[in-house]
Amino acid sequence: MGAIFSYVVLPLLIFFARIADVSLGTIRIIFISKGFKVLAFLVGFFEVLIWLLAINQIWSDFSNPWLLLAYAAGFATGNYVGIYLDEKISIGNSMIRIIVIKNSKKLVNELKKNGYQLTVIDGHSADQNIDVKMILVVVKRKELKNVLKILKKINPNSFFTIEDIRNVRKNRNELLKEKRSPRRLFK
Repeated sequence: MGAIFSYVVLPLLIFFARIADVSLGTIRIIFISKGFKVLAFLVGFFEVLIWLLAINQIWSDFSNPWLLLAYAAGFATGNYVGIYLDEKISIGNSMIRIIVIKNSKKLVNELKKNGYQLTVIDGHSADQNIDVKMILVVVKRKELKNVLKILKKINPNSFFTIEDIRNVRKNRNELLKEKRSPRRLFK
């Protein structure tokens, strides 16, 4: 093989192959955590296939340091790209737990006005010895930014946590719509 292929083209191919397989690995893990068995299976197949092609090239010329650097750099970049893709795809649901001292009615009304279903719980902060409200909101991950924008506008000093949720029990009408949807095949 020529020097340009061995020291430029092949390292670039390995770099991009690693970006692809590590990004697919991140997406596969997300699919597994959300219960999408068929999609996880398909993505996993291509993830490993790409990895095998890349590692085969490494083993064929282990003395080439550019291949090793490309492999490592592709892995690192693939992690970044995988996280970026996760943020863009935003599959699933999240629960936002908001604890507020002031403006809870205004925040609740604004969230309701924007179509969010929520639960409000009375609480007491033991360390500050004050009454608080805890607002629980379950949203699609794609809606997180909208809820946080409302929160920042109305009550920027509130404390909140966000958790990913695997399953959300829906009402009967929503379940019937989902059963008719072709997307159900990929769960």
